[in-house]
Amino acid sequence: MKLILLAASAAAIAGPAPAQAPLPDVPLLAGATAAPDCGNLYGLAGKAFCVSAPLAAVGALADAYVAELEGQGWLPAGGDDNRVVFVRRRDGGGCDGLQMQAFYDTSRPAGPQATGYLGFGVIPGDVCAAGQPGAGAAPETQQ
Repeated sequence: MKLILLAASAAAIAGPAPAQAPLPDVPLLAGATAAPDCGNLYGLAGKAFCVSAPLAAVGALADAYVAELEGQGWLPAGGDDNRVVFVRRRDGGGCDGLQMQAFYDTSRPAGPQATGYLGFGVIPGDVCAAGQPGAGAAPETQQ
């Protein structure tokens, strides 16, 4: 089941998007290695910003990226074990969406030193608009 969710999430990152917003500032954090080819998995090369790390370290690295993105005003709004969906209010109304997806090459052994990846991609459109798949009310923010 997780493989199906992973493939669907990868398709959402990789899918064509008219007027897709540029990826927000996602830095290369300590412990991460830039992976522009995204491991040549799920067609993400050139469509997502990816980093790699040993599989045993991907969870802690994902937590560090969540903290980094929260510091940029992104709010975690959903997801599952391998994906976090973030939203951020736009100045003119509506919300931008971003997702972080954890994955690895399932055709290879999944030991602690195997390479794991985090892929970051913009969710096209206004993720807070009614009628968008998976959209709901705009997130509450404390002021």
